[in-house]
Amino acid sequence: FTHLPADFKDNLKTVYEAVEESDFLAIDGEFSGISDGPSVSALTNGFDTPEERYQKLKKHSMEFLLFQFGLCTFKYDHTEEKYITKSFNFYIFPKPFNRSSPDVKFVCQSSSIDFLASQGFDFNKVFRNGIPYLNQEEERQLREQYDEKRSQANGAGSLSYLSPNATKCPVTIPDDQKKFVEKVVEQIEDLLKSEENGSLELEPCTGFQRKLIYQTLSWKYPKGIHVETLESDKKERYIVISKVNEEERKRREQQKQAKEQEELNDAVGFSRVIHAIANSGKLVIGHNMLLDVMHTIHQFYCPLPDDLSEFKEVTSCVFPRLLDTKLMASTQPFKEIINNTSLAELEKRLKEVPFSPPKVESAEGFPSYDTAAEQLHEAGYDAYITGLCFISMANFLGSFLSPPKNHVSARSKLIEPFFNKLFLMRVMDIPYLNLEGPDLQPKRDHVLHVTFPKEWKTSDLYQLFSAFG
Repeated sequence: FTHLPADFKDNLKTVYEAVEESDFLAIDGEFSGISDGPSVSALTNGFDTPEERYQKLKKHSMEFLLFQFGLCTFKYDHTEEKYITKSFNFYIFPKPFNRSSPDVKFVCQSSSIDFLASQGFDFNKVFRNGIPYLNQEEERQLREQYDEKRSQANGAGSLSYLSPNATKCPVTIPDDQKKFVEKVVEQIEDLLKSEENGSLELEPCTGFQRKLIYQTLSWKYPKGIHVETLESDKKERYIVISKVNEEERKRREQQKQAKEQEELNDAVGFSRVIHAIANSGKLVIGHNMLLDVMHTIHQFYCPLPDDLSEFKEVTSCVFPRLLDTKLMASTQPFKEIINNTSLAELEKRLKEVPFSPPKVESAEGFPSYDTAAEQLHEAGYDAYITGLCFISMANFLGSFLSPPKNHVSARSKLIEPFFNKLFLMRVMDIPYLNLEGPDLQPKRDHVLHVTFPKEWKTSDLYQLFSAFG
């Protein structure tokens, strides 16, 4: 199965290809919890406005970690008249990349962890082998750190022109460090005098001392030596100085830059998959996906904006086309036929008349799921099921055309009404969150706000109001 910690890099190309060739893709996330304060049912109110709901979720749900991300790509094969699927399951963990990386704090909710454990979720795959990630600001800061380190290491050109009088040292060395630096310079003089092309390992020293060494050497020896910092088994950092000709120095410099670029890509990690999905502009399908979208943006792009309208703008940049199967199933013409829109029940219902189960096959070398065995709550499987539900519902819409069509593609005008509208849990009178503009504003002049003694039961309220219909 495509679990990608160590082999994440080797498989990235496969992921990119799957995304690029797909007609649409489905996603699903598993989180370390849902609500950090009140229970979800206490937190959400049937008369929340979309703005209030966004604020509640932003405040109470974003401290959790999205730690498993399922992606399933669907590509239509016209000759065989079936979809070819490729599903991936990514375990994600914000492992600190270096000493200045963000050290992420997150919350767990015991009921969520207990539930995932009961489903056979392997937490070691998250905490031991999880793929790291950075948001865009963290990535920018890391790039800056690298650029700064590089300009410090390549100081040869930049420092020597500061002073036309080359005997005057442009590096200010504090008195207590002079002896230390002089000793290093002596050792280098000896290295340069010797016949062999050797190298010199200095004793481990502090970051400040390493900086002084870099500055002094780039000023004193702009050519002829290569300086790099390494880390010992005991995690102590030390400097190695090698005697090299200009060609060799350039080669090592390039090698080092390539290695740094690779380290940087590794640190960006899983975020690269999300960038690929975003850049593809493909239709992205989820089931009850508001939280999935919020977490994805929060973890891999930027902290969530203060208000809903800004959130909508950010979302449409990252995911220009979204479709929520829970919303689709709760809307006409499906609403009349489908009683239960939870993912597992919806998948079962859509195999029966008047719907027909879609023809799908997994690509060679990819997991094939047996929906009868129900591997629910493995994100890759849930994404796969979500895609199947979409295909069945889209094809059902084709049956209303004359002549009827059995295959409705992800680019069909028939499904456009469902684009960029997300399901809102337990909201009485607003059917969806509209990502493409202002939300619907229902009339609420018939809604009464009543206070009553806490001993009362719901039935008492019904009785009281029954006289008024």
